[in-house]
Amino acid sequence: MSRILAIDFGGKRTGIATTDPLQIIASPLITVNTSELMDYLSNYIGEEQVSELVVGQPIRHDGSFSPIEKEILIFIDKFTKKHPEINIHRVNEMYSSKDAMKALIESGVKKNKRKDKKLLDSTAATILLQEFLYK
Repeated sequence: MSRILAIDFGGKRTGIATTDPLQIIASPLITVNTSELMDYLSNYIGEEQVSELVVGQPIRHDGSFSPIEKEILIFIDKFTKKHPEINIHRVNEMYSSKDAMKALIESGVKKNKRKDKKLLDSTAATILLQEFLYK
């Protein structure tokens, strides 16, 4: 089987999570500079079989989109042109960072490690992926 990737897209950094090949377990993969995201994903897809990409959708409480949505749509357009064989899914990411911080606290990650934004971003991507898997 193939893996599913999820991204928590950010202006500076993007967290990435992946499933195992059986698509049972979601795990943090890496956080990359957003400027390097397409190259990283293309390299990963060249090495691993990937069938789906889950992309967080930044919806606000009033139902409007966060300004980063414009950048996300540009990324999705470029990604789809480069990898048309991979299905794209959107998942509401309204509380993903908050839930990621809570998960890190509950799992016993020390306070100084929780300050690492890269860890938070990849954990947020994992939460998005889990939400997608368990719908």
